[in-house]
Amino acid sequence: MIPRVWAPRAGAVSLRVPGRGADVPMSAADGSWWRADLDLADGEEYGFVLDGGPARPDPRSRRQPHGVHDLSAVFDPGAHRWSDSSWTGRQLAGGVIYELHVGTFTPEGTLDAAAGRLEHLVDLGVDFVELLPVNGFNGVHNWGYDGVLWYAVHEPYGGPAAYQRFVDACHGVGIGVIQDVVYNHLGPSGNYLPDFGPYLRDEEANTWGSSVDLDEHEVRRYIIENALMWLRDHHVDGLRLDAVHALLDRGPEHILQELAEAVDALSAHVGRPLTLIAESDMNDARLISAREAGGYGLTAQWSDDYHHALHVALTGETTGYYADFAPLSALVKASTRGFFHDGTWSSFRGRAHGRPIDPRIPLWRLVTFSQDHDQIGNRAAGDRLSQTLDAGGLAIAAVLTVLSPFTPMLFMGEEWAASTPWQFFTSHPEPALGEATARGRKAEFAQMGWDESVVPDPQDPATFERSRLRWEERDAGVHARILALYRDLIALRRRRPELADPDFRRLAATADEERRWFRLERGRGTEIVVNFSTAPVTVPAGGASHVLLATDGEVRLEDASVVLPPRSAAVITASGE
Repeated sequence: MIPRVWAPRAGAVSLRVPGRGADVPMSAADGSWWRADLDLADGEEYGFVLDGGPARPDPRSRRQPHGVHDLSAVFDPGAHRWSDSSWTGRQLAGGVIYELHVGTFTPEGTLDAAAGRLEHLVDLGVDFVELLPVNGFNGVHNWGYDGVLWYAVHEPYGGPAAYQRFVDACHGVGIGVIQDVVYNHLGPSGNYLPDFGPYLRDEEANTWGSSVDLDEHEVRRYIIENALMWLRDHHVDGLRLDAVHALLDRGPEHILQELAEAVDALSAHVGRPLTLIAESDMNDARLISAREAGGYGLTAQWSDDYHHALHVALTGETTGYYADFAPLSALVKASTRGFFHDGTWSSFRGRAHGRPIDPRIPLWRLVTFSQDHDQIGNRAAGDRLSQTLDAGGLAIAAVLTVLSPFTPMLFMGEEWAASTPWQFFTSHPEPALGEATARGRKAEFAQMGWDESVVPDPQDPATFERSRLRWEERDAGVHARILALYRDLIALRRRRPELADPDFRRLAATADEERRWFRLERGRGTEIVVNFSTAPVTVPAGGASHVLLATDGEVRLEDASVVLPPRSAAVITASGE
């Protein structure tokens, strides 16, 4: 590898390579890109010395064997002998996504250990595994959103070689890989990018820190080439783009459109579908609209509104942003129109929010869920639905997640009603930063009326340990019953084409607010009926004559109606198997 680095803020740059003698002066052809006439071998460590200061890691480092503050190491992405030559990729349409965090998915917390659990995911029936960020961050364990070296794979997870082995293993069992990437901010420790060049706008900030400077061509290039690296060099099938509403782009072509065009070109080159999924709180389908129609051309986007409406229906919780979703009519709207706030008043924001979705957009372009890392981990105690709902409620959550009209996503452990919480954890080595993080977390929830004792210390190693899945519990009691239900639901979704019908115009839903029942019509006479209440209800069955699946053995069809026991759900149809 010939070392090169963009460093317009440096007056002089030298290359430091342990064992090769004195630092090697680098030359700048145009005053911003510096180059050293030295070929580094795979595994060799190096760093850049800016204006005689300490050696810094390469902003495009592929490997950080000693952490984000230390030297980088050369990694040859072409050295891995891939076994996925027959892998032709997987379309998002019709798929089921499984979100996991490498560090807490297994007791070992590594990519190789995660690969050892793939048979569980195959048996479950998922199509994609979505990894929370694995880029280089400071400390040992973290959610991954404090990354500072976007091209590296966190070394305690196994580094880039283990990452390639994991993707190869996924493809070997027919599972695609989606990687969560963060382009809207950098973490608070180990971010040396501003020493090299204008990566950030110090005068503009978002929730997590200074905004990324998208006015700078080389910063845009840094993002685009990072995205292509995951898809090309690591054979990843898609990217989940974190909080794209925080990408402040004033240019004539939005960075998301530029990214979509580059990924489409790579997809044509490699001959397999490549997916871009945006996390956005804007409720604006321009993200997934065709570029010819003025959109950005991304593949899909999350719809938090579906989560909010379902969460309120299941739990009755109506504080904060849940307030607007109190009536069951919110679930009716979110289920049939994608967004609840589509120009309506948002009491949480204090303004009108969102835009309607063009019904010609396919349903699968929205990703929905009843639980995810944010909606669990950003609760005061990091509690899952399994820690508050009864078995009936958990079964309803399963039905309305997997059989959502949209692309369903599960959060690791959800499929067996994991008893473990998933809490906010960090491991900042700097005492001051660790203390500030813990204080800030407790203060945030104190303002919401929570007792500080309920909020775990993110720096306490026990917070991380509590968040690890307990695999031994999945085969017993309610865990086994819920797991069997998720398997059956995913299989049913795959077996019945109407449950993956992409047409908004063939959806209809109704609800009875007083008796707390909900019905979603999916075409071909197939309906999903739910009783959220603690009393039996009778719901018009619309001509259904078969029960395809029921969460309670007492569900029955009777006189053109379906009788639902308390806290139960069923899938009924006018046509048999």
